[in-house]
Amino acid sequence: MNRRLILLTNDDGIDAPGLLRLARAAVNFGEVWIVAPDGQRSAASHSISLRVPFDVYPQGYPVEGVKAFYCTGSAADCVRVGFHNILPGVPDVVLSGVNHGYNVGADLQYSATAGAAFEAVFLGSRAIAFSEDHTSHGETAEYYLNSVLEELIDQKAPDRSILNVNFTGSVLSECKGILRDRFVSRHSGFRDKYRILETLPGGGARYLIEGAVNIDSEPGSDLRAVLDGYVSIGTVKNVS
Repeated sequence: MNRRLILLTNDDGIDAPGLLRLARAAVNFGEVWIVAPDGQRSAASHSISLRVPFDVYPQGYPVEGVKAFYCTGSAADCVRVGFHNILPGVPDVVLSGVNHGYNVGADLQYSATAGAAFEAVFLGSRAIAFSEDHTSHGETAEYYLNSVLEELIDQKAPDRSILNVNFTGSVLSECKGILRDRFVSRHSGFRDKYRILETLPGGGARYLIEGAVNIDSEPGSDLRAVLDGYVSIGTVKNVS
């Protein structure tokens, strides 16, 4: 069997702890390349750079055998330039994450973690998005990553779909295991509102988003799974 060619990316930046955990697991499954943003790109969805250039630089990475590059563009830009210019061929699979914060329910439409994975699917690869609770220190993801990758890395999702994995924020001793075939909740993980930071000249105001965790969701959904202390695995289909 040929060795898998694997591309890793994320939207938290190349130095993110979640990406490092993912890389440490991914090297057990093939030849790993990383093309990731140089900094935070959360909630940038599936955006790409059209009329402004972006830069790509090689970077040393603390996992033996991994070839890494950082990019000043979006997460989707990272995938595109990885496919077209950097990797020696089309990757067998693209792994995006592990994101700092769940990507479940209605929040998926904003997610650059998911956006990068969808870009990979559009370009002809399979893709898996990985996320975890924003309060997590990675213990549950660290424990489950290898077994989840072994289960999913060669799995083909439905057409125009990605596999979506969310690790619960529960400490490992309280994690109840894995729930598969979770559907995307209609609810958001947060109930958002905007706080006025200051008033501005001319009648303007400066706003900042803030939200409280939403604990309401449908049985069988991705959001319900993580709220109940499970690792959630499901598929997400793009609108096209």
